[in-house]
Amino acid sequence: MLMKNKKSIIGAVVLVIVVAVLFGVYTFTKPQTKAGSKDITVQVVDKDGKTEDFEYHTDRQYLGEVLQDEKLVEGENGEYGLFITSVNGIKADDSNQEWWCITKGGEYLNTSADKTPVEDGDAYELTLTVGY
Repeated sequence: MLMKNKKSIIGAVVLVIVVAVLFGVYTFTKPQTKAGSKDITVQVVDKDGKTEDFEYHTDRQYLGEVLQDEKLVEGENGEYGLFITSVNGIKADDSNQEWWCITKGGEYLNTSADKTPVEDGDAYELTLTVGY
């Protein structure tokens, strides 16, 4: 019985150490934000390729905050952050496999809008994309 308790305690300690290490790695590798005022551009591209540009002056640190403050997007909070369902009144139709893709300078982002830090001069694209 004593040996079983000892193994449980050792397992719990190892688990705590692993969680602490993973949290440390996340903390040091997450995208950094910058305080202060910034000017950013957001281009909306519908499924026909029609574009509309929006320019924002903001003190916010994350793209999702700016987009929601300006009421440009609607979405749902999920496990990976804000899932954008509508942009500038254009709703993605899930039955047609439509979704809003976020890019920065034409490059795909690995973060959701609410986890994407903004810097002065950034340019983002929100493109209605068809197909998963």
